[in-house]
Amino acid sequence: MTDHAVLVAGGGPTGLMLAAELALAGIDVAVVERRASQELDSARSRGLHARTIEVLDQRGIAGRFLSAGRPMQVQAFAGIRLDISDFPARHNYGLALAQDQFEHILAAWVGELAVPIVRRREVTGFAQRAGGVEVELSDGQSMRAGYLVGCDGGRSVIRKAAGIEFPGWDPSVSSLVAEAEMSEEPEWGIRYTDQGTQAIGKLEDGKRVGVVVSERYAGQNGEPTLADLSRAIIAVWGTDYGVHSPTFISRFTDATRQAAAYRQGRVLLAGDAAHVHYPVGGQGLNIGVQDAVNLGWKLAQVIRGTSPDGLLDTYQAERHPVGARVLQNTMAQTALLRGGDRIDALRGTVAELLSMDEPRQRIAGMISGLDIHYDLGEGHPLVGRRVPDLDLVTADGPRTVFTLLHEARPVLLNLGQPSDFDIAPWADRVRLVEAEYAGRWELPLLGPVAAPAAVLIRPDGYVAWAGDLAEPELPDALATWFGRAHHYPGRLRER
Repeated sequence: MTDHAVLVAGGGPTGLMLAAELALAGIDVAVVERRASQELDSARSRGLHARTIEVLDQRGIAGRFLSAGRPMQVQAFAGIRLDISDFPARHNYGLALAQDQFEHILAAWVGELAVPIVRRREVTGFAQRAGGVEVELSDGQSMRAGYLVGCDGGRSVIRKAAGIEFPGWDPSVSSLVAEAEMSEEPEWGIRYTDQGTQAIGKLEDGKRVGVVVSERYAGQNGEPTLADLSRAIIAVWGTDYGVHSPTFISRFTDATRQAAAYRQGRVLLAGDAAHVHYPVGGQGLNIGVQDAVNLGWKLAQVIRGTSPDGLLDTYQAERHPVGARVLQNTMAQTALLRGGDRIDALRGTVAELLSMDEPRQRIAGMISGLDIHYDLGEGHPLVGRRVPDLDLVTADGPRTVFTLLHEARPVLLNLGQPSDFDIAPWADRVRLVEAEYAGRWELPLLGPVAAPAAVLIRPDGYVAWAGDLAEPELPDALATWFGRAHHYPGRLRER
């Protein structure tokens, strides 16, 4: 029986990101993945939103993805384009990048971090014991871990075995998505019908076409075939345009569900295992990656004994509302993507509203993830929000805030006068950095905020506290998020 501190079930985007976060924190983690490689058998996500790009930038790897994709305005609500180029953020755009490319790049980074990936196997069951979880694999072998995290998709074996309820809404629409060739010139573009969105578009190679065909859900199950695709195309366009040689065909529905709990003892859920929805707006991969970044450092601190077990409860408290909001907005978008004169009129009205700055910014902030605000209590407006990537001046030269987070460690950033604050009791966990910043603080949707003298930044890039180093609330914030004070000689300070 192989032992690890954490076993991650599922090596997709969420599982890989979580494994990387744990490895950066020095935690022994392994991934179990059913696929022999990162190759995908169907198209999934096709882009990254701004907050996900920021998360990758916080780890120093955003450039790898930006060079492989195409930065552009990818945000949309029910097909209505939303421009965020006026948002006060370094990455005020999205990235067109297919999921298979995203996974290959992410897996390469995970490999550099020496995380073992156990391939061609799946978790089939587990039993929670005192101090750990015994995990059964599809090859008959077993593994033991301190914690098991289910990143194994919407049909999660981990969620079901843990007995975690998955309430929500049954599917009403079934969609086929495919890439194939056509011997006849099709009708290009998008149609909205009573059944949902119908679309045919050219792919970059000029030979293949991308097809999305929606129909009313009637219990369609199993792997779709070329004959299924042909029948669906004929039902919408009256002909299948000689469709042939599919690269892939897959089926998805608008089933919308969210796990009632993201944790059951030593078992946790993240990504699609915790929430599923219709893929409109391209939010699924993005919130899964952000689930992982929220959970990783907290789980690491609990494993090391730095923080009490209760810190893991903040994972659900913070991420469950984010997932619930995505479920709501995707259901709203799905309704707008149907056809008919009344829906067309409603879509036109929504489009008109979204052409105005305030509604556009509010919805685009939600879709892009730049508006997330965790409820961390009273205090400065920055508390609970993403820290902006400021251009700092330090004794070692210019740096950005995100470069301070590359090691996934918390940072106490002092921008005021040098202070006598003693970081020594937290020096093994929190880095004190002194710097200067002359510009203004401005956040998407919120606008300008008062410049704080100092900010305590969590490893996931969210502000845990902001104020003056002399304020008595700072030691409480340090203890709440990064464990009780210990007394060590010296201090860890960086200029």
